[in-house]
Amino acid sequence: MTTVKLAVVFYTTYGTNHQIATIAAQAAKDAGAEVRLLRVAETAPQEVVNGQEAWKAQLDKMSDIPVVTPDDMDWANAYFFSAPTRYGVVASQMRGFIDTLGPLWQEGKLANKPVTATTSAQNAHGGQEATLLSLYTTFMHWGAVLVPPGYTDSVIFEAGGNPYGYSHTQGDLFDKAEPAIAHQARRLVEFAGKIAA
Repeated sequence: MTTVKLAVVFYTTYGTNHQIATIAAQAAKDAGAEVRLLRVAETAPQEVVNGQEAWKAQLDKMSDIPVVTPDDMDWANAYFFSAPTRYGVVASQMRGFIDTLGPLWQEGKLANKPVTATTSAQNAHGGQEATLLSLYTTFMHWGAVLVPPGYTDSVIFEAGGNPYGYSHTQGDLFDKAEPAIAHQARRLVEFAGKIAA
């Protein structure tokens, strides 16, 4: 049996997408995947980060989580992405990391790998769907296989009904979030196993 090697890649400012990624990583492990939980490097100026105590505290909290590299992307045969929405698109830190993957893309090392994504924003109509769709456009350029949750389980409706990927509105994760995130991660692992077999 081929092992699913999943890279859970996240960027977070205040912790929401860290929480989402942690839930996804655990669900994927429980489903039998080998998982690397990886954070995208912070690229905001240090003085800006230090000027917001919650941002600085979150960065300190994640200091033991490895920063994702292109080698991690080469290792993995599936990807789970989570990052906040900024002005209707993914945060620049995540975009910056994605933009380093050109050499892997040129070698075809991102192709045929299943991928899914989640996001968050300050308010319910803050661009979450646009962010997910823009990420999926990038993944299509890779030749990756999109595995959105769709409406494949009732937990999707209970958590807000986004068929593109779980999206969170500012604040603590509510009790319906975890089952939706876990379902999305398990679905990804299921398809990754089929593709890798």
